[in-house]
Amino acid sequence: MGFIAHVVDKNNTQSVATHLQEVAEWAKQFSNKIGLGNAGELIGLVHDFGKYSECFQKYIQRETGLINPDRDDEQDLPSQKGKIDHSTAGAQLIWSSMIEFAVKQTLNDEERNLAITTAQILALCVASHHGGLIDCAPSDKAKGFMARIEKSDQDTHLSECKQQADSEILVRADELLQSELLSNMIDALKSIQSVTQADIELTQATAAFYTGMFTKFLFSCLIDADRISSADFELPENKAHRDLSTNWSTACDRVESFISGLKVTHDIDTIRADISNTCKQKAYDEQGIKSLTVPTGGGKTYASLRYAVHHAKHHKLDRIIYIIPFTSIIDQNARAIKKVLEQEGDEHPWVFEHHSNLEPEQQTWRSKLVCENWDAPIVLTTMVQFLETIFGSGTRGIRRLHQLANSVLIFDEIQSLPINCVHLFNNAVNFLAAHCGTTAVMCTATQPLLNKLRKPELGQLALSPENEIMPDVSKLFDDLKRVEVVNKITKDNSGWSVEQLTEFALTQLNEVGSCLVVVNTKKWAERLYQACAYNSDTSGIYHLSTAQCSTHRKEILDEIRQRLDDDIPTLCISTQLIEAGVDVDFASAIRFVAGLDSIAQSAGRCNRNGKQDLGYVYLVDPDKETIDSLEDIKVGQKVIQDQILSEFQSKDILLPQAMTQYFEYYFHRRHDCMAYSLPKSVTGGDDSILNLLSLNSYATCNLPMPQSFKTASKAFKAIDAPTRSVLVPYKDGADKITELCALSKTFDAKRYKALLVELQKYSVNVFDNVWRQLVDEQAVVQIEDEWGNGSGIYYLKQEYYSESLGLCTEPVSSMGFQYC
Repeated sequence: MGFIAHVVDKNNTQSVATHLQEVAEWAKQFSNKIGLGNAGELIGLVHDFGKYSECFQKYIQRETGLINPDRDDEQDLPSQKGKIDHSTAGAQLIWSSMIEFAVKQTLNDEERNLAITTAQILALCVASHHGGLIDCAPSDKAKGFMARIEKSDQDTHLSECKQQADSEILVRADELLQSELLSNMIDALKSIQSVTQADIELTQATAAFYTGMFTKFLFSCLIDADRISSADFELPENKAHRDLSTNWSTACDRVESFISGLKVTHDIDTIRADISNTCKQKAYDEQGIKSLTVPTGGGKTYASLRYAVHHAKHHKLDRIIYIIPFTSIIDQNARAIKKVLEQEGDEHPWVFEHHSNLEPEQQTWRSKLVCENWDAPIVLTTMVQFLETIFGSGTRGIRRLHQLANSVLIFDEIQSLPINCVHLFNNAVNFLAAHCGTTAVMCTATQPLLNKLRKPELGQLALSPENEIMPDVSKLFDDLKRVEVVNKITKDNSGWSVEQLTEFALTQLNEVGSCLVVVNTKKWAERLYQACAYNSDTSGIYHLSTAQCSTHRKEILDEIRQRLDDDIPTLCISTQLIEAGVDVDFASAIRFVAGLDSIAQSAGRCNRNGKQDLGYVYLVDPDKETIDSLEDIKVGQKVIQDQILSEFQSKDILLPQAMTQYFEYYFHRRHDCMAYSLPKSVTGGDDSILNLLSLNSYATCNLPMPQSFKTASKAFKAIDAPTRSVLVPYKDGADKITELCALSKTFDAKRYKALLVELQKYSVNVFDNVWRQLVDEQAVVQIEDEWGNGSGIYYLKQEYYSESLGLCTEPVSSMGFQYC
């Protein structure tokens, strides 16, 4: 029968040799992106070396029914696969062989240290390929890398595996270990640890962070290769959907055809055309980190697409990835890009969306595969997914990391980057640009000065001024000026009451035809909406907040857009969710005072298409606003009221020089928040994820790489907000909840999982205080699992979901509805 790696059934098994060779080939292909195909091939070739042990072979044959599970000599085998260590043997093989080989070489002290680093990196990837990169340094919670390397032969079966392994595996592994692999790795590490970008000298900490990123990249190559080989063995039809080349010439032709067909009917259309033409011209520049600073309404989506496709063609890149802050904008941008690129008769789609609101029924077999590793020409995903790919735990996300190489990354609305991730993000993007053939474009109307931080030694974006794609940003803002900010903040700081704001909003609605009011909290959105609706005869008053599920918000936005297009009076009361990139065009806007980036984004929803000579954004301060827990907004308010409005007239605060000054003040106040600080419960001291992934200065470790990868990844959350998800009965959501409850009793695992994905569009995330109110009200019901226990999945009773407000903590009707 031979040595088995995977089993479909008794007549369909994959041998260990076949699996190792397939993984080696895929990992070699992926790691060749950074010129280290031999390193990828080696870790792929030995990652499951422990499966040559008799212990593992008996386990897999018993578990899959190839042998009788009741045989007496099998009773002492562990029942769980994870308890049979089949990954450490390969790690030990690499470690011992590379150290032995390095000793024989003529190396100076630096090179000897880098040789040990090489052995550690490659062995670490192999040892970690089931649960995610392990900690290098030992701690109270983890034994560390050397504990794995020093495991006994009785536990890892290395000697036995060497004796039983297929000869072609051993021969090729030895060839790779004796080849130029070590010198290639040493050269790569020297480059990684000494490169200067945009006149920024690497600190010791940043060099250590880069070495960790380098390790993660190779680990990503191994994980993706392993998952592909295993999945394609079980489902051979997968192979037809993999490794598809992209014809960027076709993409460029389609983009140019679309652009040439755009009509120029207003002055703003001429300016948008100039922006687009400039993006095309700059697409032929060298790769690197770029900024694209365009005022809202400047046609950024099509202009950045034009830049990206021509840049990808010119530099022979693999893909374009849009990283976007909110799923609502992904849906909007995806429709726009598909309109340009996709045509009937295409063999495969150009555009793939990866976000929680994707319709499962719209997914094809290929799109499900693409979701796993982003193997598509153009991917649209969220900043959360991007950060989780690099810094998250486990292996699901990190398998996509290598796809960021040889790519164009478009960071849309980059000012939305979480403040605690600033240094992590900067270091990661710097690494990708310097060592992975990646072009990164920081795209926004409000550039957040990631290249001008108070503590550049912790990670400052290597973005030079000459890398701005637009030649004269100040002139562009002057040319595209369509709004003016009017300061209506009360002089005595008493604030506007809800009655005053209601009168003001309704007056704007009556005088100019449409008005957007953007508030800072859901409570204010709810209060102001109810007051406006009560005091007005018009039906065109809308409320938007995250208390509504995404399906609900999308329907409201579609209705608002249609009314605005038809010039029907419309008033919208919204939280800041409407600001970043949502394509709406109101005649006027009222903005509760917040950070200048938020004010500018609200202004971008006013007179967006230049229908009026000038639109007005009124800046107001509400009374009784509770924002103590909203640090971003609170600090932004202070900077605006204490400094910006003292130094600039309100009509000038949207100009680039005011924005630059704002971010200098804002980042100065928040510089201590940018390294992702951790509570003492994580490591026992005042630590940060940035430190854990670089020098790990609080740990005791005698290895050249001291990083605590697993501790950092478990602590990392792209959105650090303690929320709970509740399924809500909005329209079709009610029927889907009913079905989910029924499935919990007659369990159909496949349909149950599919329903949970579908219901993501009918869920609302609530903070702990709201959750407690819902529990006290008995407004939420837990769905039972197939054994009658609590599943941890909750739905909201019908009477607590409002057609206008969304989730409420008090009944909105007397009609009750029970699903289970």
